[in-house]
Amino acid sequence: MSPPAPASAQKSFALRFISGKYQGGEFPLKPERQIVIGRSSELDMVLVEDMVSRKHAKITVIGGKITIEDLGSTNGTFVNGEKIKQARLKEGDRILIGTSILKLVHQGANAPDLDETAVKQKLEEAAVAQAARATKASSMTGKIEEVPLPDLLQLFHTSKKNGVLVVKNDQEARLYLRGGRVYYAIIDENHELGPQKSFNRIITWETGDFELQPPDQQEFMVELDSSTEALLMEGLRQLDEFRRIQKELPPVTSVLTLAIPMTSPIRALGPEQLDVLQLVHNYGSLQGVLDHSDKDDVTAATVVLELIRKDYVRAG
Repeated sequence: MSPPAPASAQKSFALRFISGKYQGGEFPLKPERQIVIGRSSELDMVLVEDMVSRKHAKITVIGGKITIEDLGSTNGTFVNGEKIKQARLKEGDRILIGTSILKLVHQGANAPDLDETAVKQKLEEAAVAQAARATKASSMTGKIEEVPLPDLLQLFHTSKKNGVLVVKNDQEARLYLRGGRVYYAIIDENHELGPQKSFNRIITWETGDFELQPPDQQEFMVELDSSTEALLMEGLRQLDEFRRIQKELPPVTSVLTLAIPMTSPIRALGPEQLDVLQLVHNYGSLQGVLDHSDKDDVTAATVVLELIRKDYVRAG
């Protein structure tokens, strides 16, 4: 068995806070050391928040191998959405402790060599800066470039979060969580889209800011009843299908018109095709058809493509 590589030859890693109270802070992991994480002030990494136990978790770096162990915490320790007792960490892994999401990142050769006091001070500074950015009602904020929405929802599901996940880019989306399960979704307060279609669109977003706000007592006429896993699987399946036909589709904002003269007989169309033809006539764009169809976006777009190929519809 080969001896461990000398500390100078080993890659240097840090835990970067990508969401939560300490967002923007980093905690370097030194070779051949253990760090204990928790709320207690005498620990190596002190996270001052209610959902963190006094002694919550321990990270060990030995011979280039990094492991994390939960220390019997009340709310658990999660790695990539899974609750763990002990796990080996690799670069890019995301750890959820309390309301903080930490990412294991490689530090470059020019990373500053800070002592424990300086590291703790840097985390406190990050907490002050994040408090100035975040709203008082928010318990968790971040960027979906750092934590993709499917990963974030899986983390919330496993840790049984309650609240409203607000996501903003050029639009504003809200995902309502109960016990970690998404029970309603909406984009720009447009209830007509329906929660399923809204959810499927939201999880395709790759840029923007997120904020987990407290639970909302608002009630909805229709709720999503599938598990988080089922919602994500269906949403990602639809994303793959939509990307498959997207090259043949006109841009969503392009004008659609009925072909005049219409040489193909309308009687040759089925009920689903007739419904979409009516939507083209009423709304005049691919986006209008997708927004008003009672079918999912992939089904409606596929029918539009069929109508264009058969020259019932033309894209301007």
